[in-house]
Amino acid sequence: MRILILHRISNDLVRYQDGISAAHDVTWVGVPDRMAALPAELPGTRIVRPGTGDTAAEVLAAVAGLAPFDLVVALSEYDLLAAAQVREALGVGGDRVADVLPVRDKTVMKAAVAAAGLRVPRFAALPAARFAGVPWTGPTVVKPVDGASSQDVFRYPDAESALAAPVPGEPVRFEVEEFVDGPILHVDGLMAGGEPVAIQASRYLGTCLAYAEGDPLGSVQVDTTPELTGWALDCLAAVGISDGLFHLEGFQTPDGLVFLEVGARFGGGDIVGTFELATGLHLPSAWLRVLTGSAVPAPQLTGERYGMFVWPGHRLGAGHCEIAGADPFAASPLAWRWVQRTPGEPIARAISYSDTDVPLAGIVGPGTTAQLEDFLRSAFATITVTAAGLAAASRR
Repeated sequence: MRILILHRISNDLVRYQDGISAAHDVTWVGVPDRMAALPAELPGTRIVRPGTGDTAAEVLAAVAGLAPFDLVVALSEYDLLAAAQVREALGVGGDRVADVLPVRDKTVMKAAVAAAGLRVPRFAALPAARFAGVPWTGPTVVKPVDGASSQDVFRYPDAESALAAPVPGEPVRFEVEEFVDGPILHVDGLMAGGEPVAIQASRYLGTCLAYAEGDPLGSVQVDTTPELTGWALDCLAAVGISDGLFHLEGFQTPDGLVFLEVGARFGGGDIVGTFELATGLHLPSAWLRVLTGSAVPAPQLTGERYGMFVWPGHRLGAGHCEIAGADPFAASPLAWRWVQRTPGEPIARAISYSDTDVPLAGIVGPGTTAQLEDFLRSAFATITVTAAGLAAASRR
């Protein structure tokens, strides 16, 4: 099989060697820094694209004149639409643009889920909503229709303020959505032939929006009940995910579950790691095996629960940080994996969930959901992360 991969995500996370047999003919296309980090031992043709223009156009230019491909692969949410455009241009089977829109455009996805009879937040697209108004008055969120990682997401005390607020870019790229109050669940897994290969539910501590605003974020695994499984499968069917990875989010409210959003990808942070610990299945490489026709190992449910945590650094306004109060938590038996920057190690100034970019991240467990939640809540209340130099100055 000739495979074209739109490469973006680190191989440390994807593990291409576990998902794609050396018998396949692979062509990798990516921007310079991502291609430079691709392990030399991975076989295949490597093509660097500039990374300054439209992704699909650059990929098509990079592979012009090459023999036809049998498969086009993209694992990053930012490349799903581009991969669909490449498939259409090259005549390769797989998801088309129309297939991808329900998992990339938040207005399309919520409309599809609502049409299936499932609860969604009330929403409206900009700029039309500024003229027509919205049928709610309370707290309101403004977000990009195709965003990720809660970038450029803003919350307002009422709909009037949200509709009047400027947005960072073309209004047509944004929507307004009523704020739904309640704990947020995420359900992760892999679908094949319309059936879940493996599925695991977790509950966030904090929110992705609060993380974007500077607060730490965690999640802990919970019971994947028949109710949660049924709801998740209904949501996936509504947006057309019958094969592939998924990261689904929803609110727990007194009146039941409310859909938030879904991605046709694996979850960020250490969700891949906690999922593998609980199920024995490594999501990215398992999906690559499905795509290439290789057997997928059966999940091995351990009965144990794990959680993940991540501290943001992008709001510090500095390229280095200082961390205080972490030592007792790092020494705990529950600290399964602990990745902490030293004052001399750089942190990313852009929002990221990767443990190579942030001040502090890792995995906790095994333990009960309550034990993991208590550990993370205590850590969030105790550990401080400051820009390098500020912590020392505040103690003088």
